[in-house]
Amino acid sequence: MNTTLMEKLAVSTSVMLFSISSFAFTGGNNNDPDPEVPEPCQVDCNFERGPDPSVSSLEATNGPFQVNTVNIPSSVNGFGGGTIHYPSGTTGTMGAIAVAPGFVSPENSIIWWGPRIASHGFVVITIATNSIFNDEDSRADQLNSALNYVMNQSNSSNSAISGMVDGSRLGAMGWSMGGGASLKLSTDRVLKAIIPQAPFYSGSNDFDTITSPALIIACENDSIAPVGSHASPFYNTLPGTTDKAFMEINGGSHYCANSGNANADIIGKYGVAWMKRYIDDDLRYDQFLCGPNHLAEAGGVFSEYRSTCN
Repeated sequence: MNTTLMEKLAVSTSVMLFSISSFAFTGGNNNDPDPEVPEPCQVDCNFERGPDPSVSSLEATNGPFQVNTVNIPSSVNGFGGGTIHYPSGTTGTMGAIAVAPGFVSPENSIIWWGPRIASHGFVVITIATNSIFNDEDSRADQLNSALNYVMNQSNSSNSAISGMVDGSRLGAMGWSMGGGASLKLSTDRVLKAIIPQAPFYSGSNDFDTITSPALIIACENDSIAPVGSHASPFYNTLPGTTDKAFMEINGGSHYCANSGNANADIIGKYGVAWMKRYIDDDLRYDQFLCGPNHLAEAGGVFSEYRSTCN
């Protein structure tokens, strides 16, 4: 074979391999490709934002930053629409958190978490599901799509949250089946923190493989997702090497941590502190999560609190 023919074959082969590689990377004709994810931080990874926290600042309805919102239409791909909540008056990239409602419930049932957490320096997306009847695994997929949506919006120069999201610092939350979905998603995707509340998950699971720090909020008198068959065994199943905490609301029904709940100050304090500690690696929040005095400090709001805090 002559040299010229060999060179032409080599060039043709290189072009073909490049084309195949490019097709695989972009997902072929996918109109909503997975967003680019930056490499995790290796040094100087304490993302402190905002003033030193206190009990009063964490129990307040609003954190130090004003919150703006963007409505997401139900026609969006992957989930049923929702709301992006994002802070103003702060700079730099920040973590993003997706929140899902429970079975037959709308976004409004969990929307209170949006402004509450965003006002402490996060981008939060509260979602509606494609159908109010979607199961836990479907809700996990929709939480995943919502996080991808937020990252793509951050990567877009035309978005209100352009350049705001650090794609290596993501979290998930949810209530009831949405809580089960946050646990399920953390078995499939790297998340910095999750907060399942009154979590419901049926069937077998791989929760013993979860590495995402998890704060489980349980409701003592939950008759829909009884603590003894859902929240408590889920907590016990999480590996001992995974940072975790379990807080049970005294006398609470299945709806004990939903929008409009009577204990939003205490529940909000722990929810914000958990995300700040693990998504922002902000050690200033350890004091609100660790130690033996949670039952007394909560003034009777908790019937039980346990954790693996150091």
